[in-house]
Amino acid sequence: MIFASSYSPILYLGPVPVYDHTVAQWLVMIVLGVTAFLATRNMQAVPRGLQNAWEAIVQLCYDFFGGVLDEHAAKKWTPILATFFLFILTSNYIGLFPGSATIHGFVPPTADWNTNACLALIVFFTVQISGFVAHGSHYLGHFISPHPAFLPLAIIEELVRPLSLTLRLFGNIFGHEMIVSFLVLMAPFLVPMPLVALGVLTGLIQALVFTILATSYVAAATGEGH
Repeated sequence: MIFASSYSPILYLGPVPVYDHTVAQWLVMIVLGVTAFLATRNMQAVPRGLQNAWEAIVQLCYDFFGGVLDEHAAKKWTPILATFFLFILTSNYIGLFPGSATIHGFVPPTADWNTNACLALIVFFTVQISGFVAHGSHYLGHFISPHPAFLPLAIIEELVRPLSLTLRLFGNIFGHEMIVSFLVLMAPFLVPMPLVALGVLTGLIQALVFTILATSYVAAATGEGH
């Protein structure tokens, strides 16, 4: 699933190379965008079908991730946290489709560190923005609390967070894809199946871990402690 071909352009848009992971990201965004549009284009007071499913997903995300935040912060920041979860979960699962290893664009975007680094940078800026929105300029005080001597450590802590998020997600998804890929070469049908099934659980856990950590960072930035 993750071989040299994944790192060679599959097409060019003018001078811009397009890789498998980029196509997979487009596919994930289209799937999420289209299903969300279809679920909300004709909202009903008594939800049914796709609207009911999406409302259930939104409510679960609000209860699970928003429960870590206070009510005001939950309403403001749960949408982006839920987006992280749904994008990562769908990205992790896209490589589990039968035959996906032989189809360009069907590689998990999260198996590429560039995707994860972008997600982690969005988390970094979301945390800083949420802190300023909640506390204004007083948010800067947490960098020198309880003493100005802690400023370098506070800055390092903020910078290490996106790196940690990137490597954790990349390592788990890329590692799973590599193992399954080699097993597919050795035993195309039987041996990889348990690992593919395990990938369903791994994909969910990694999406949860990334989003829970992002939520905890936002909670720390918006909490009364600042």
